[in-house]
Amino acid sequence: MNPQDAGPAGRLLLDAEALYAELARGVRTLLAPDTRLAGITSGGAWLAERLQRDLGLQDAPGVLSSALHRDDYARRGLSASAQTQLPFDVNGADILVLDDVLYTGRTVRAVLNELFDYGRPARVRLAVLVDRGGRELPIAAEFAAARVVLPAHQSLALARTDAGAFHFELRDLQEA
Repeated sequence: MNPQDAGPAGRLLLDAEALYAELARGVRTLLAPDTRLAGITSGGAWLAERLQRDLGLQDAPGVLSSALHRDDYARRGLSASAQTQLPFDVNGADILVLDDVLYTGRTVRAVLNELFDYGRPARVRLAVLVDRGGRELPIAAEFAAARVVLPAHQSLALARTDAGAFHFELRDLQEA
């Protein structure tokens, strides 16, 4: 998909609900009986929460915050986003990390550092709703529901309605 496919009010003409269905299908193929889900705040946490329910998984998903391990912490400071919550033992665990949009890889790197503060997992994999390319670090998703091309001055993020329906928001960072 190209950036010209943006609609009114900054909404990208990507069907987030259809992509979520594709993500659920892909995640199902990655699950082992002992796999634990952990979503990156906030979009990834929303995905993990809904996947946990929709796939009928028993245990609560984890939430991973990148705030304390970001390489731009001095510039950004501590965000008000949710803090890490891992309702399972990380040591020896098979963990599937979920995120809404994979871009440079820096958030995933920070989240991996956070995860290893809690223990040493046996395996960590990544599944994302959208991979927009532009990697600055050698990080790749094991599964991506879609791949899109966006210019660096645009930001893509998952949003959800009060009823829990997903949609994307596209912002032009040059206007901010």
